[in-house]
Amino acid sequence: MDRFADMEIFASVVESGGIGAAADRLSLAKSAVSRRLADLEARLGVSLLQRTTRRMHLTETGRTYYERCRQILADVDEAEQAVSQAHGTLSGTLKVALPLSFGLLQLAPLIDAFMARHPGLTIHLDFNDRQVDLIQEGIDVAIRVAQLAESSLVARRLALIRHCVCASPRYLEAHGVPAHPEELARHACLVYGNPSNPDIWNYRDEQGRESTVRVPVRLRANNGDMLVRAAVSGHGIVMVPTFLVHEALAAGSLVTLLENHAWPQLNAYAVYPHTRHLSTRVRAFVDFMAEALAGTPPWDRAD
Repeated sequence: MDRFADMEIFASVVESGGIGAAADRLSLAKSAVSRRLADLEARLGVSLLQRTTRRMHLTETGRTYYERCRQILADVDEAEQAVSQAHGTLSGTLKVALPLSFGLLQLAPLIDAFMARHPGLTIHLDFNDRQVDLIQEGIDVAIRVAQLAESSLVARRLALIRHCVCASPRYLEAHGVPAHPEELARHACLVYGNPSNPDIWNYRDEQGRESTVRVPVRLRANNGDMLVRAAVSGHGIVMVPTFLVHEALAAGSLVTLLENHAWPQLNAYAVYPHTRHLSTRVRAFVDFMAEALAGTPPWDRAD
């Protein structure tokens, strides 16, 4: 009975989303993976996975067991990495989840530099604005731009993410410049669709008092690049992170509005599962990102 192999198989089933995909990943027969999984559940006396016609999902017991398996497998991997690290190299695979626009615009150059520094490392990138389940999907580290809820995950702050309100000179010439956030209710607005109330914009006035304005929606999109494109084309006013519009602002194709009011601020975090020994790959990646984004982030620097 090879318990270590059983853990590897179980973890592969979880991370691959099914027995067939895990079998392909491990170069084993599907029947062999299914049998080992059934034997594991029989030996433990619990159900680790809920099976449906389309996908497998972890039970609560299965999630706990998977987290322990990941920790044990990571400890073994850490021991091997320590040997490699002694020779100045990183190897293996690092799985990273990151937001689409922020990842492509701001993190892609940093990842390129990180890969150049560690040529022996294989990196899998998942560009997606949804919040992935790191445990369920086998992600080593995720970059999140959010107000984080309480969880068992470890979060390290990387950078401040400021928002601004802006529009094109063409739009402002045709429709006027709002002097107060309340006047946004009379303008065409371009809104990010993922929040629960995308047409409600939050701000603080000159005295620091919190307030909101409900804006008319000309365009709703779940991608910031599309919103910026529409704003540059003169279709309306947009509130987006400065990392999306700093080049358009520098070029004059967009201009900031209502600068005497404070618009939302978030943080970019590196988030990863808690383990006794943090993988050298994850540690190296997070340290690299934190160093590159330290202080005022590049997109907010007045170079």
